[in-house]
Amino acid sequence: MTARITHIPAPDGVAPAANYAHVVLGTGTFVAVSGQVALDEAGEVVGRGDAAAQARQVFENLRRCLAAAGATFADVVKLTYYVTDVAHLPAVRAARDEALGAGALPASTAVQVAALFRPEFLLEVEAFAVVDGA
Repeated sequence: MTARITHIPAPDGVAPAANYAHVVLGTGTFVAVSGQVALDEAGEVVGRGDAAAQARQVFENLRRCLAAAGATFADVVKLTYYVTDVAHLPAVRAARDEALGAGALPASTAVQVAALFRPEFLLEVEAFAVVDGA
């Protein structure tokens, strides 16, 4: 069985979205990647106070986690963003676009939170993917 992913950017009667698909469905094996923060391989914070640097590290961590499951960003069906300030979203989108490249975007949710588990983190991103189930 080969994983198949279908993007529905704007279902009938729903306003189109510029930065995500409203619906993404797939067949295959479901992969859940826990929320990633801006920690490097040694567990050190990357980009203190710098949302762009943190977002790049977060997407690199997501890439590595997806690879561990045999997935790539092309297999991602849903991203959830937790930011301490919605003003960080442009930096997050830029890092996402760099990581995902051109093509259909996954379903997405962005939430502003009062805080993350450590005060130096400005954002956290989790991912759901679907890969070949064979």
